[in-house]
Amino acid sequence: MNQVADKPVVVKFNKKDRPEFYKLLRKRVNNHFTENNISRHANLNMKIKTVFMLCSYFIPFGVILSGVVSNIWLMYALWILMGFGMSGIGLSIMHDANHGSYSRNKTVNKIIGSVITFIGGYDVNWRIQHNVLHHSFTNIHGFDEDIEKGVIRFSPTQERKPIFKYQVFYAPLLYAIMTIYWFTAKDFEQLLRYRKKNLYEGQGLTFNQALFQIIMVKSIYLVVTFILPLVILPFAWWQIVIGFMVMHFISGLILALIFQPAHVIEETDFFMPDQDISVENNWAIHQLMTTSNFAHKSRIFSWLIGGLNFQIEHHLFPNICHVHYRKLSKIVKATAEEYGIPYYQHETFLSAVTSHFKLLNALGTGEYDRNLAAG
Repeated sequence: MNQVADKPVVVKFNKKDRPEFYKLLRKRVNNHFTENNISRHANLNMKIKTVFMLCSYFIPFGVILSGVVSNIWLMYALWILMGFGMSGIGLSIMHDANHGSYSRNKTVNKIIGSVITFIGGYDVNWRIQHNVLHHSFTNIHGFDEDIEKGVIRFSPTQERKPIFKYQVFYAPLLYAIMTIYWFTAKDFEQLLRYRKKNLYEGQGLTFNQALFQIIMVKSIYLVVTFILPLVILPFAWWQIVIGFMVMHFISGLILALIFQPAHVIEETDFFMPDQDISVENNWAIHQLMTTSNFAHKSRIFSWLIGGLNFQIEHHLFPNICHVHYRKLSKIVKATAEEYGIPYYQHETFLSAVTSHFKLLNALGTGEYDRNLAAG
């Protein structure tokens, strides 16, 4: 529930809008797994990827903590590797586990999902923001926190401020510090916001329990990842700080540039809920109208980013492990075409990123609003 015009609004999707589309799509997807006798969860490929991504972060970190590194450039190289490893863990492992799609075993999902702790995040808040708010209410003003950043205008439903005129230039800088903001302030801000919305009740937690867990997570991360290197490494404190920051800059930029071009591009739609029926489409069609794929032919790139270039399939079937999205995309696209529903995709990652920044520029300068007003 949220507030629009000082009245409570509950987002409702139009269940009468071609309900047979999602019913048929689910049947076809279910048949794919049944006929091929395969699990919806992690396969051998996913398990190999898990080991690879964890090693890409923890091996360089282990070398740093060993104290054997005496060359400053080697130390920086290790922090850089950790930056790629951090984003790899977030995109390829933690993401699936916290969706419950890594394993049919809830305990396994919880353990693997908790690796977010090692990159400075709190898994409960992540699940609320991503699973509950973003996936349920994609690109809907006042509900999807992914487009409610305040310092960047991601949606035409946001008020345009003078500073947004320059957002296409400063957005990459903010993307780069995204994970720094995450481990320092974001979880505490969400704690207060989610308390007001009673969102912790759905996670089986009280406010005090969530607060305690966040403090513990942040403290452990700060001590292990930042303070220990300061104590162990034979370098000036500011050199270590630079390495730590570079790691976060790389991770933040990668994470932002993978997630933003999936929803905030020129083709996708944005919604402002009204008082009666909030969204004119049913939920599945809404996901297709607010989501886009990119670089669907690039297998290596897709492997490295956790299949999130198939964002449409992920939004429609978040409980299915991402290693299956490539094959499911053919089913989804064909079914969407049968019902005349848009299936957005960019041939390359560069094309999707370009579209994202074109939209940021149009939203910031007011060009988008002028074009909208002109029809």
